[in-house]
Amino acid sequence: MKKTIIIFLVLLGQFVQSQQTSSDTKKIWSLEDCISYALEHNITVKQAVLEKNSTLQDYKAAKSSRLPNLTGSASQNFTNGNSIDPITSDFVSQQINATSLGLNTQVTLFQGNQINNEIKQNKLLVDQYSFYEEQAKNNIVLSITDSYIQLLYSKENIAIAENNLVASQKEEEQAKARFEAGSIALKDYSDAQSNTATNTYNLITAKNDYAQQLLTLKQLLELPNGASFQIADPAGTGEDLIPDLNQVYSQALEKLPEINASKINISVSEKELDIAKGGYLPTLSLTGSLGSGYTSTQDFNFSDQLDLNFNQRVGLSLNVPIFNRNKTKTEVENAKINIDIAQLQLAQEEKDLYQKIETAWHNATAAQSQMVAADVAQNAASESYRLAQKQYELGALSTTDLVVSQNTYTNAQQNYIQAKYLSLLYTQLLQFYQGNDIKL
Repeated sequence: MKKTIIIFLVLLGQFVQSQQTSSDTKKIWSLEDCISYALEHNITVKQAVLEKNSTLQDYKAAKSSRLPNLTGSASQNFTNGNSIDPITSDFVSQQINATSLGLNTQVTLFQGNQINNEIKQNKLLVDQYSFYEEQAKNNIVLSITDSYIQLLYSKENIAIAENNLVASQKEEEQAKARFEAGSIALKDYSDAQSNTATNTYNLITAKNDYAQQLLTLKQLLELPNGASFQIADPAGTGEDLIPDLNQVYSQALEKLPEINASKINISVSEKELDIAKGGYLPTLSLTGSLGSGYTSTQDFNFSDQLDLNFNQRVGLSLNVPIFNRNKTKTEVENAKINIDIAQLQLAQEEKDLYQKIETAWHNATAAQSQMVAADVAQNAASESYRLAQKQYELGALSTTDLVVSQNTYTNAQQNYIQAKYLSLLYTQLLQFYQGNDIKL
């Protein structure tokens, strides 16, 4: 009976797992689904989170440096012969059994304000790495979006290739019948066969391109090996209004994490300068200790001796830097250099950002114009191909001319979907730079 129950539970678990796998396979993934999944599972994002958590621990450690330390000590010594009693400091010539106990503490009262500046610097680093985490998330969002749109383009390209193959197969059948009837030459029939073979090749290529794009997206999502999924068709058409270039740049300067991280990096370098300058100032520390002990040279029991030998000590320690081989001066000068470097890095980040936005803006503008022109060309080529097919059926058009018409229509279709998805990609990029979520 027990064995039967175990077998039943195992089979039930396998059934539930298979149902879950089937459900995941049948799921239609929208771009939002892909982004949400990637942000949760992507390794780069996880690494950025861990790096931020590490800086948070450094910040906590910096705050704890204000606190005093406390150490305990205990020792047991056995001495024979002439020696100094470690408890009474008397010179004796006998065997000694001595026990020493102690507590020691030390706290820094002043260190050129370095401790406070290190705390502030570590707090800035926590904020900076929070922006790095956000930047890592943004990078994966952009990569997912680019891969997803490439996949949509490949998907439509397959549909075009499939339609072309179906049409060419039909035309080949017509050419075969007409050739067997003696109404066309062998060359025309061979051209029809060649066109079918070419369209078969194009379909295989389109499917392979789709598979490659699908693999890229799966790798970005960190999906398990063997997992498969389908993507949703977008509601967007790539005809969104293109925002003003300078407005996009102004909003991006305020919201993008890489810019904010570079700004904080300047503040971090400035705090590093303050810390370095603190090396010129003296350090004042407060120390204290409690101690007691037992020695076999005294005629008192252990507890009485601990009470009699109990001692306390409080002291101040002042260290004044006089000359440290120009170490502090070098640190100050390096800190100043790092401030200049951080400022240049910010300027470079802002320059690179403007170039990215300007490129996206021009590409979006060009793609929308190309999409309008490609749509006109596509409609005209479609009508031309339809008329060519009728002429071919009536025997008034050669196979070569029909293939030329079909290729013209195919190129027009491909130009249209390429412009469509480029427009969709770059308009979404501009929305993203403005701080908005990407949605198709």
